[in-house]
Amino acid sequence: MRDPVIREFLLGFWKIHILYHAEEQGVYGQWMIEELGHHGYRVSAGTMYPLLARMARRGWLKSTEPKGSRDARVYRITPAGAKVLERLRASLAELQHEVRPSTARKSRRAARRRA
Repeated sequence: MRDPVIREFLLGFWKIHILYHAEEQGVYGQWMIEELGHHGYRVSAGTMYPLLARMARRGWLKSTEPKGSRDARVYRITPAGAKVLERLRASLAELQHEVRPSTARKSRRAARRRA
């Protein structure tokens, strides 16, 4: 992603997605890259792993040490992360309501254009 503005917004979406899955089952980097790929996002390992580490430093995720050298570091949501996700869900619901196209809004805009 070359557009820094779009990338900044996508980082927020990705963080929400990570928190959601970390709450559901726990995540690891490569799985999360593939999961976001299913939604049309192209995320590199160079973006994903620092993102997971940053979220862990902020206290939203906690990782378990891999048992073996080939095992993945699994991240799970923390109580602080669960609170963040709860706040984000409320904000997303409000935002979705606000930006959703409305028939009434479309009619008012069309009327203003005709006037």
